[in-house]
Amino acid sequence: MIEVRLFAGLRQGRQKIYQMEPGSVATVQDVMDRLSIDRKEVNILLINGFHQKPETAVNDGDVVSLFPAVGGG
Repeated sequence: MIEVRLFAGLRQGRQKIYQMEPGSVATVQDVMDRLSIDRKEVNILLINGFHQKPETAVNDGDVVSLFPAVGGG
């Protein structure tokens, strides 16, 4: 299984954690497409704690973490 974790605003209208079958997605972009997350919404993308790009392949056992841009004052 591939575990997908969403943070902050990306959780609105979605679950915090998703489990996806490895054969159902090939890249992080596929994961974002399945969850209807636009590439522009994601500021930080990690696979197993390491920064990656949307084109990066995902494999069985990976943990994908997606973070939006965070504003503050």
